[in-house]
Amino acid sequence: MPDAKIPIELTGQPIGFAELLLIGRGGAQVAAAPEGLARVQAARSVVEQAMAAGMPVYGATTGVGAMKDVAWSNEELDAFNLGLVRAHHFGTGEPFPISVVRNAMALRVNTALTGYVGCSTDLVHAYLELLAADVIPVVRRTGSIGCADIGLMGQIGAVLTGVGEAVFRGERLPAEEAFRRAGLRPSRMAPRDGLASLSVNSVSFAAAAEATRAAAGALRTLLATGLAASGAMGASRDPWIAVTHVGTAREAMIGKWLCNASEGWDWPSGTHVQDPLSLRMIAQVFGTVFESVLTAGHKILAATGRSDDNPVIAEGRVLTSGGSLPLDVTVLLESAVLCMAHAARNSFNRCVLLGNGQRRGLPVNLVPEGAIATGFGPIIKLAGEIFSRVLSMTNPVSAQSLVVAGGMEDEAAFLPLVIERFDRQMQALKRLAAIEALLSAQAMDIHGDQPEGAVKLVYEVVRRHAAFYTVDRPLSAEVEAIEDELASEEFLTGLIALSPIHAIDGFFALGGFGMDALRSHPSSARGFVYH
Repeated sequence: MPDAKIPIELTGQPIGFAELLLIGRGGAQVAAAPEGLARVQAARSVVEQAMAAGMPVYGATTGVGAMKDVAWSNEELDAFNLGLVRAHHFGTGEPFPISVVRNAMALRVNTALTGYVGCSTDLVHAYLELLAADVIPVVRRTGSIGCADIGLMGQIGAVLTGVGEAVFRGERLPAEEAFRRAGLRPSRMAPRDGLASLSVNSVSFAAAAEATRAAAGALRTLLATGLAASGAMGASRDPWIAVTHVGTAREAMIGKWLCNASEGWDWPSGTHVQDPLSLRMIAQVFGTVFESVLTAGHKILAATGRSDDNPVIAEGRVLTSGGSLPLDVTVLLESAVLCMAHAARNSFNRCVLLGNGQRRGLPVNLVPEGAIATGFGPIIKLAGEIFSRVLSMTNPVSAQSLVVAGGMEDEAAFLPLVIERFDRQMQALKRLAAIEALLSAQAMDIHGDQPEGAVKLVYEVVRRHAAFYTVDRPLSAEVEAIEDELASEEFLTGLIALSPIHAIDGFFALGGFGMDALRSHPSSARGFVYH
């Protein structure tokens, strides 16, 4: 964690990827804008007036879900609101990364600052105090059907009240002990604060932002290994030039990158009339994939500045709301999940072409002439398994039927499950990129190629971990080592510095884009838009 934290002021407007990255890493001093706090107080006054007038306020003076018609007396309100939060600490399984939880707390604050929530300013300050002290709740990731993250946000809310678990200075502790060490006191959950602390999708949106940014980075690397394979097989650049004239804007963007990033390496052509589609259509495949990921990213950022609470405060009244269904983000992410399978298939097809030989006279299984070896034939089965693994996660889940809470809750988006599958796909693509890079380096060495630019970076990573293949040997550890370096921030930063794609790298804050500006000019968080 950086010693000198960068100030970021939350305003209720959408938050950009650069700010989310900084907050998630613990490098931000997060504050609430005064005008946002004024909106929180104004909305709170509406709630208090409604309660004083004896009007039922869902989740504040009444029960929730199937217990919506249960009314609590004034004497029971404190006990109910405290119990409401603790009852929703039911998530299980592996915890989310701390970065996701930090961002989830910042998002809860930010959406409250829109002035539509009706929580108290005390609740806002309680989240900010946790962030400032870096007491980060442990949030187990299984516990939300994607219609408000009640089982996920409930784990954060429970820690606010002094129960559950939290990480403080790298140690996982009971919340009470973490508070003691940090010099904090548990919060009292005032009416409306209990439900406001759990009935939103902030964890899902934070996780979606992190997964989508990571996917953009993994795809940037996979595009580079695709270029390496293309050069090793002597692909024609003509389709990449053509797409800059007749393709979509995103296809043209990728075609231009392929041409620019391959400058300096004039590989010998192995093309007879035209290439297989997996070479000719790299721009079409990756243009579509990046369009999908960018669209999902824009929608996720929009959600960081929108109240998804129930109820909401508007027109001077407490209004029941259906805003807790994040279907727009979910459906776009499901589309990105499908696109990830197309990217995986595109890479797998090139791996098969490399192993088959023939292109530019390459030998079968990339076994050098005179060597007694089986070569790379077996590892292509691993590439096929990885592609099948990615494909197996594309079956949509958001529209499946579910009825809970006595029939009151019969819509759900299953956003956390979609994110989890998306993240697993991204991890698989990293391994596929390593295999494609390994095969490409072998092919280049067989020909004595001298790659330049982006491909040289890929080649050098491979040769740091795997020697030219002449004798059969175990490849498992080599593939994993190549994968780790290709997936590192250092490699991605170097790749982007050499061959940027501004519409992707700038929007997702990849390779340090946007971070220098934040360090120079403290931010009122805003989502950046690149077209």
